[in-house]
Amino acid sequence: MAIVVVGGQTKNVGKTGVVEGLIRAFSDMQWTAIKIEPGASGKADVEIVEERARASGTDTSRYLAAGAVRALWVKTPTSDIAPAMPRIREVLEQAKNVVIESNRIRRFLTPDVYLSVLNPGVQDFKKSAMEYLNRADALLVPEEKLEEWRQYATTLHLPKSMPVLPIWPPVYMTEEVVKFLYKQLCSDKT
Repeated sequence: MAIVVVGGQTKNVGKTGVVEGLIRAFSDMQWTAIKIEPGASGKADVEIVEERARASGTDTSRYLAAGAVRALWVKTPTSDIAPAMPRIREVLEQAKNVVIESNRIRRFLTPDVYLSVLNPGVQDFKKSAMEYLNRADALLVPEEKLEEWRQYATTLHLPKSMPVLPIWPPVYMTEEVVKFLYKQLCSDKT
């Protein structure tokens, strides 16, 4: 089983678009897609909602429309996702391959690939994104913002060897990203 985590700097930087693109580009992998939204539960407990509609307008419906075999929305009452982990692990045990949209999951899982979606044109930077940024296998940055990113990146003290791959919103799965993921997920690692 492959586990891919797609995190990002903040809302509206393209995380869901990257997940959709990954599902489409590697459609034969029968993805279970999970969106984790800390603090989104209106209840005292963790909620896990399985998406059934491909056109409901939610991020999880976008996963299904892209070809995911299953899409789940995990909502927690606080920013702590630890209470959701037993149920998430059950889902992982049943899935063929999993893509998870979340930064905070990195506290609990070491995925095969962790991508972080960044846009230096957006001021907000989630604490959870910054906390796990140096663990990313690759950074995805809109192509028109790459030069701005290079200037900004010097302040973050990231490894110089960390790949920075261009994305082109609204089609986030570029040839460079597909090649990178293929090498990580599909090539013979013996």
